[in-house]
Amino acid sequence: MENRRKFIKKAVIGSAAFSTLSCANAQQEQKVETVKPIVVSTWNFGMGANAEAWKVLEKGGRALDAVEVGAMVPESDPEESSVGYGGLPDREGKVTLDSCVMDENGNCGSVAFLEHIKNPVQVARKVMEDTPHVMLVGKGALQFALESGFKKENLLTPKAEKRWKEWLENSEYKPVVNVENHDTIGILALDEAGNLSGACTTSGMAFKMHGRVGDSPLIGAGLFVDNEIGAATATGVGEAVIRTAGTAMVVELMRNGNSPQQACKIMVERILKLYPNRENLQVGFLALNKAGEYGAYGIQAGFNFAVRTNSKNELEDAQHLI
Repeated sequence: MENRRKFIKKAVIGSAAFSTLSCANAQQEQKVETVKPIVVSTWNFGMGANAEAWKVLEKGGRALDAVEVGAMVPESDPEESSVGYGGLPDREGKVTLDSCVMDENGNCGSVAFLEHIKNPVQVARKVMEDTPHVMLVGKGALQFALESGFKKENLLTPKAEKRWKEWLENSEYKPVVNVENHDTIGILALDEAGNLSGACTTSGMAFKMHGRVGDSPLIGAGLFVDNEIGAATATGVGEAVIRTAGTAMVVELMRNGNSPQQACKIMVERILKLYPNRENLQVGFLALNKAGEYGAYGIQAGFNFAVRTNSKNELEDAQHLI
């Protein structure tokens, strides 16, 4: 009987201690303040993209509007060789563009293998809002864009054409890590209302096969948004991201309790298991959760990303495995 009383007493004390600890943890969690608004985007051109997005966010605007206008900055830059106008062409000398958007309600739109339209991110949003579909490609995407009022343009700049003709001399497809295969801007935002949205846009790998489409316009590969949890975007070798449903998995890893940084690292490690030859392989993930916490991770050094909040406006280097 005495042993039984001692057991019950210890159980009550232990339960009380656990309850106290749980309350303390709950109070500590409650003290974590959400950082909003915030916008993050891949690579150094993300600084300009964030600046434009911030004009929307600082006025209490919607995250979707912010990521759209942000992505249009590198898309419209003729000096930028990996996104939109000025992008390096495929091996036939044609500039083909891929883009997608996703909002806080799970709505999404995408275009792939789109020619002659300077800002494919705008067309992707039109697909989301004005059609019953998620993705339009090729001639159908161009037809839809023209019918929606977009202007048909020649996207092959003299600078990009010169590089293409130089490439034709040997026609060797050996993309240079962090130069020719950092082919994407992914941009994620959390607005003042606490809603997440994202966009991803690219001209694809330089001198790719005509018709090649990477991860950037694919929901769950180049971009994924879950307004309950967080958002993620990817850059680098799209084939590797597609094989692992990269951004969808990053968001699921955050759902399971991982920080944005941890989730990105786990996916990079998962990709490395599939690729024994890593010399020319670069993939980077960038993630943002519902609390405004962000993180990024790449396979190799050189991947960077831009961050903009009320107190921060800077370019950061992502951690990496190699």
